[in-house]
Amino acid sequence: MINYEETPEFGRDFKKLLKRFKSLIDDIDVAKKAAIELYHVQKIDNHAVFPVPQFCCDTLKLFKIKKFACKALKGRGVQSGIRVIYAYFPGTDRVVFLEVYFKQDKADMDFGRAKEFFKKEISK
Repeated sequence: MINYEETPEFGRDFKKLLKRFKSLIDDIDVAKKAAIELYHVQKIDNHAVFPVPQFCCDTLKLFKIKKFACKALKGRGVQSGIRVIYAYFPGTDRVVFLEVYFKQDKADMDFGRAKEFFKKEISK
């Protein structure tokens, strides 16, 4: 069983997007089961989760969910344009959500935020 947490920055990002995409709470729950748990627990790669190569070590790995189905964006399916960045700790099966964004608002993830989180967690 995976333990899920989120950073305060993720919470702020999520609240902003939730105003526009009302189904986001349900959508993130689906992503947990259909992407994260499938990839890390059952070891099935359905090409929804991609590692972020700059931020990987033995104790911590960063991933991006690119195939995220958002019900509020009807007709787009998993090509909704919503991206979720999370850190996975293989030894403890812990996931920390770092960032969520809509690709039309922002081209790529916040590498500064990821770098800061990575440094903080590695130094523990």
